[in-house]
Amino acid sequence: MRKGIKNLIFKKMKNRKLRLIISVALVMAASCNDPETVVTNIVHRDGSVTRRVEMKNAENKFEVSNLQVPFDSTWIVKDSLEINENGDTIWVKRAEKLIADVDEINSYYTTDSGANKGISRRAEFRKKFKWFNTEYNFSEIIEKKMLYGYPVSDFLNKEELQWFYSPDNLNEEKINGADSLKFRAFNDTVDKKLEKWYIKNIVSEWIGEFTALTGEKANMDMVRETLKQRENEFVAIVVKNIEHFDSLWSNGAMLREFIGEANALKYKTEADSAANVAADRFWISYKPYKVRTVMPGKLTGTNGFIDSAGSLLWPVDSDFFLTEQYKMQAESKIPNIWAWIVSGLFLLFVVTGVILKKRKGCLES
Repeated sequence: MRKGIKNLIFKKMKNRKLRLIISVALVMAASCNDPETVVTNIVHRDGSVTRRVEMKNAENKFEVSNLQVPFDSTWIVKDSLEINENGDTIWVKRAEKLIADVDEINSYYTTDSGANKGISRRAEFRKKFKWFNTEYNFSEIIEKKMLYGYPVSDFLNKEELQWFYSPDNLNEEKINGADSLKFRAFNDTVDKKLEKWYIKNIVSEWIGEFTALTGEKANMDMVRETLKQRENEFVAIVVKNIEHFDSLWSNGAMLREFIGEANALKYKTEADSAANVAADRFWISYKPYKVRTVMPGKLTGTNGFIDSAGSLLWPVDSDFFLTEQYKMQAESKIPNIWAWIVSGLFLLFVVTGVILKKRKGCLES
């Protein structure tokens, strides 16, 4: 759904200088040969992780360049041909490895040559001993792509944010369910707000990059300040004239409006370069997948979703790390049985001592 909004914005804002980079990104994002991928992390008490990657595809195509998550020949890899729930024949590739610690996971991300090699990812593990319990925290983190963007929470309320981060299949079930009219209207509202978020991020990123490129050049301080102060006005003009954005940009009308005719001519190269950078960060070359995590002991906290199988699940969509760090986090705890036993014995010892002391006092009196 969100990818459709981005595609629409692209069609309406296809500046000649941006067309090639955006087109390539969209073609890659829309590829129908991408495997449906789920990564499962089974976290152990010592910080090691049994990591499983399951990929399903209608064709036997699992080239390294198409893989969303990295693995290599040291993993146990199995291929099979299976029938899915719809009766279709699909190819399945499964890879599994017991990984010593999160540093090893991070080394795979660092050397990744797959579809998402341009995405900065890492895993973290923490173990904290408390007397009665040992607490565990595991997370996978994806760093944000845009430097000057706005949090999506500035545009969506709590209920809309829940919808935004929910797996697509859950939202689609609601859209196609008993209250379909209600959820279709709700989804349309979210889409409209997201379109404004997208455009404001592009404008903000352009202003930030243009400011960086023009640096300490004479008379630019006031121009940069004016651009930031008029950012909302800039966004409104883009939204209003989005159908004609290409011509407005190429003939310099947009620049003249906001930085004056002299500066528009003088800094046209920097303005175009900033636009290229902003587009590159916005239209991310990325292929989605899902993450599941199984924690040791009892789950005590998470920002993930529980799927139909009762598993902890996160969708990984490029919008989630467009302007903010995306952190998939789970916490759990395991009771320290020996600590409960020791504490119980100690309490029994103390109580027994008190009783014996009182009894001795009574006998002496």
